[in-house]
Amino acid sequence: MTRALEAARRHTLQILLRMPAGVLRRVAGRPVEIEGNVLDPEMQLILALQKVEGRPFEERPIPEGRRVLLSSSRVVGGNLPIGAVTDRDIDGPAGPLRLRIYTPRGLTTTSPALFFIHGGGWVYCDLDSHDAVCRFLAERAGVRVVAVDYRLAPESPFPAAVHDVEAAYSFVTANAAGLGIDPDRIAVGGDSAGGNLAAVLAQRAAHGELGVPPAFQLLIYPAVDFAVKRPSRATFSTNFFLTKRFMDVADESYVPVGADRTDPLLSPIYGDLTGLPPAYLVTAGFDPLRDEGEAYAEKLRDAGVEVQYVLEPGLIHSFANMVDVGRSGPEAMGRAAAALRRALSTPPSVPREHREHPVD
Repeated sequence: MTRALEAARRHTLQILLRMPAGVLRRVAGRPVEIEGNVLDPEMQLILALQKVEGRPFEERPIPEGRRVLLSSSRVVGGNLPIGAVTDRDIDGPAGPLRLRIYTPRGLTTTSPALFFIHGGGWVYCDLDSHDAVCRFLAERAGVRVVAVDYRLAPESPFPAAVHDVEAAYSFVTANAAGLGIDPDRIAVGGDSAGGNLAAVLAQRAAHGELGVPPAFQLLIYPAVDFAVKRPSRATFSTNFFLTKRFMDVADESYVPVGADRTDPLLSPIYGDLTGLPPAYLVTAGFDPLRDEGEAYAEKLRDAGVEVQYVLEPGLIHSFANMVDVGRSGPEAMGRAAAALRRALSTPPSVPREHREHPVD
């Protein structure tokens, strides 16, 4: 799909989602309520429009599905303003790794940073699909954002992605000064599969495997458990974007046959959670990954980690990408950005153990 057509689709969607609440509700259809949560009418309308756009991306050959999902991400993400965007290649475990560095407008000095890992089931998405997410977080939180373009499955299954994000994070922490980043105020974060990799990275770094530990975790509906399928995986297995078919493709492509599904590098919920940095963990009410995200938040608390757990009750998986359409997605991501800003705002002269972070 051409950029012009994507822009036209985004403009149409923006107009539809600006309708008065009562009109939007009538257009979206009868309210959908499951387990006491009511599907946001904006989400309901977006899902309805997706159904008329053709075969879902996860039911297409993977290369074609990647193109379709990238285009959809651009439609809902737009081209948000940003101070500067710079790409650079670094040495990775299997060849060059691309980093994309976002600097918010008006920032000219050393700043905190978010090391961001995109989602997409370890199979789909890239720096471009999550460009809008990174722009939004950089501008709203007032921090630099460094995103990494790790290898995807099935071409490069587990643990290739883990090795790539570790190499990229190690580069960023080792070269923080040259990147304009305060090494004592680097957060790790990501959405979905990226949330999985961010959780793994946080554990490894906090336990001395990667040098500088992160100061904070921003986990957006993370996938944290390949061994246990909790009830929400079945409850929301169809009709809410992240389908069973999507999850099956991710599992079959990323996880090698015979792998230990409780390996903390694969399922971070089984890792050592002691000593991890504070976290903001957000899930969506109509998301198959909701229950495991909540379970991970509980396990973090049990391990003594400060956690702000937020359930966005009316939203669906992928709301993080919807930062340029409607109100619900931008508002939810605004709350995440505010938590990131607060967590990284403490001057580095204050010892990390004495810093305050948002807690429920």
